[in-house]
Amino acid sequence: MLTRKQLDLLEFIHKRTQRDGVPPSFDEMKEALDLRSKSGIHRLITALEERGFIRRLAHRARAIEIVKLPEALEARGFRPTVIEGDGPPPPAPPGAMDVETVGALELPVMGRIAAGTPIEAISHVSHHVAVPGGMVSGRGKHYALEVKGDSMIEAGINDGDVVVIREQTTAENGEIVVALVDDHEATLKRFRRKGDMIALEAANPAYETRILRSDQVKVQGRLVGLIRSY
Repeated sequence: MLTRKQLDLLEFIHKRTQRDGVPPSFDEMKEALDLRSKSGIHRLITALEERGFIRRLAHRARAIEIVKLPEALEARGFRPTVIEGDGPPPPAPPGAMDVETVGALELPVMGRIAAGTPIEAISHVSHHVAVPGGMVSGRGKHYALEVKGDSMIEAGINDGDVVVIREQTTAENGEIVVALVDDHEATLKRFRRKGDMIALEAANPAYETRILRSDQVKVQGRLVGLIRSY
């Protein structure tokens, strides 16, 4: 039996993992549950782990895996580990694939994306990678990128990971996106818009948030999944 706060936290982690492909940060959990400190989140996480609902993965920054959901959440239509698709985005870059089937699918890896200092824009297919069909369920174009750098490590995205991206040109605040800066630099960051300015936020305190004019930033896609090799 879970407390109200434990259930709320589990639901929040599940929703954010479905949406972003990675779990939320402890700061985001604290804000979502309106708690004063992260110690309360640590206690809730420990309680959920002890009850077998989540598992913390060793040697990974803030990595949480949902093992099961209580009936209270399943009754609301939640399905663990599936990232749902939504409406169709614009046409994908050359080489991207349209995926609507289940099972293992091959996506083009369009090169590397910087999770750190932006690198030159990605435009070529280096190889292909197999991904679970559920990760790219729904309509739209998808492609993959290899992560270079550690600026998103507190979002559970490590150097060498492969991220699955759904091609789209818009984003909601808080979403992790591929952003094209000044038409020649590509970077993976959390997106925030305020008026005519856009903030590209890192998930690592060693990196500063970049504040840019909206005409300097073009959203190229949104993170929907992540693949890690050991």
